[in-house]
Amino acid sequence: MSQNTDTTDYGPLDALVGSWRGVKGMDVAPEPDGTEHNPYYETFLFEPIGTVTNAESQQLAALRYHQVVSRKSNDRVFHNETGYWMWDAEQGLIMQTLTIPRGVSLVAGGSHTETGDTMEIRVHAAASDANWPIVESPFMRDNATTVSFHRTIRVAGDLMSYEETTVLDIYGKRFDHTDQNTLNRVV
Repeated sequence: MSQNTDTTDYGPLDALVGSWRGVKGMDVAPEPDGTEHNPYYETFLFEPIGTVTNAESQQLAALRYHQVVSRKSNDRVFHNETGYWMWDAEQGLIMQTLTIPRGVSLVAGGSHTETGDTMEIRVHAAASDANWPIVESPFMRDNATTVSFHRTIRVAGDLMSYEETTVLDIYGKRFDHTDQNTLNRVV
């Protein structure tokens, strides 16, 4: 059920519009001596902002989003992410930009499929990808560099689930940092 009253064609991104809450998240993160498993809860807010034009020829429908993730163990926020999701209808392309307050930003690109009442959106970025890059501060580059990022979101009505993998070079090893959750649309 779409919550969007804007007349802009957001294509597959229309399924994301609204406020979402999930309490079943699991973060698998690197530690110097191994792996940490963090149950979490979170909110996602996706707001339509209309159409933007690039170089007077590319038309993008855009959503602004904000994700706040808190540990169940102590209710502290441990991830705060902002950015935009964009739909290029002419190219059939989905893009995501994101920034986290650790000195890391990226531009991810991808596609979508619709099967029955389920919309699936997939994006990726990689440090070595000229089209979908990752940018980091010198500290992060030297101590916890992000090698690649993959996110898949599935929306069926008012239920959204996602999985993401951020491949890191950290603590002298390569680590697949993963997050997954199921959320309900609350507005």
